[in-house]
Amino acid sequence: MTRAPLYFVRHGETDWNAEGRLQGQRDTALNRKGHAQAAEAGERLAALLGTGIGDLPYVASPMERTRHTMEGLRTALGLDPAGYTIDPRLREIGFGAWEGLTWKEVRRSDPARSQARDRDRWAFCPPGEGAESYAMVAERVRPLLDSLDRPTIVVAHGGVARAVMVALGTASTEEAPHLEILQGRVLVFEAGTRRWA
Repeated sequence: MTRAPLYFVRHGETDWNAEGRLQGQRDTALNRKGHAQAAEAGERLAALLGTGIGDLPYVASPMERTRHTMEGLRTALGLDPAGYTIDPRLREIGFGAWEGLTWKEVRRSDPARSQARDRDRWAFCPPGEGAESYAMVAERVRPLLDSLDRPTIVVAHGGVARAVMVALGTASTEEAPHLEILQGRVLVFEAGTRRWA
């Protein structure tokens, strides 16, 4: 199946990102650096796509940090900040009872489960309501990816980026959970490959 190019932007930094806290499906706001990263992502998209960028679909996760990143990058592109759609399938992976904790705190408070996660990061599901594995997120986003019939700009999350990599065949289930997902950059999926721009 030939897929249209996908331009994926992870939301800008939040204070919880800076502290290394698991945000999951908690709504957290961009910090000052995060707002600057949103504008930087817009500038990178302009360099990549040039004219006609305003005619493409823009889709974001419903979370505050992704919506504000989308609005910031659209402003940097000279577009109506509100001219995008929301898709709940793009919300971040749920970390359940671990949300709000750092990995150090998780390892200290829940050593058996954190070791189980280390053995299989792709399939492991944390404890608590709303928790998901990366495998579950990949199944959640796959129908959205399959519906994209032209180049699309997506703003979502690090966990979603890892699921998209596997769903599009550009990373293995062993590799994807360990990859760094950059903020303020554009992850380009095109012709069966992925690259940072």
